[in-house]
Amino acid sequence: MGKISTGIRGLDEMLGGGLIPGRTYLVKGGPGAGKTTFAIQFLMEGVKKGENVLYVTLEEPLVTLVEDMRKLGFDLNHPKFNGIDATPVTEKTHLFAGAFYEEFGESFERLTTAIREKVEVEKYQRVAIDPLTMLKLTVKNELEYRKTFIGFLKALSKLGATVVITSDLRTSDIEEYLTSGVIELRTIEAGGKILRGIMVKKFRGSPFDEQIRPYRITDNGIEVYHTESLFVE
Repeated sequence: MGKISTGIRGLDEMLGGGLIPGRTYLVKGGPGAGKTTFAIQFLMEGVKKGENVLYVTLEEPLVTLVEDMRKLGFDLNHPKFNGIDATPVTEKTHLFAGAFYEEFGESFERLTTAIREKVEVEKYQRVAIDPLTMLKLTVKNELEYRKTFIGFLKALSKLGATVVITSDLRTSDIEEYLTSGVIELRTIEAGGKILRGIMVKKFRGSPFDEQIRPYRITDNGIEVYHTESLFVE
């Protein structure tokens, strides 16, 4: 079975070569764990391979993100990189070349429809939604959210896109069951230092490394040390 690279050094080795294309994966982590960096790194790997990619931001405005990611060497103004800015409060500027703007506050279904339509028309090979936590706030009924989310995943699957969805650690139980894989970014304070560990909790269709491995957020993005173990005294 062919796989695609996440763009993250060391993680591909944990996954036995990378992600299975055309499926949806959940990346969980607390504040500052590197979820957004993970999503961008995954997309920019696709850009390097000549793929069209789509980033949907629900929390940090695209303009701010462009500046932050530039410091890590990621040029989000690349013509292959497109974004949907669905942050609750944002100025509809044109500083980001490939930007679309969507109001998601009134309807989760409205935004998911917009994403499906853009993937269908533009044939995006990779999509990242960051973070899903914000979307859940728009749906009060848990059953309605589940139905909408399942329909969304099925639609993207039919279009062949490989999707990465980020979420925090506390509100992603349903998504763990419905997605094809779960990657967790953990931060642990020990001895006055922050230790970072990455764990593949689930990966359907392929064997994977079940150990927690250390990782760092460097000037070039996330690096995973797949041959090392994370020890805490």
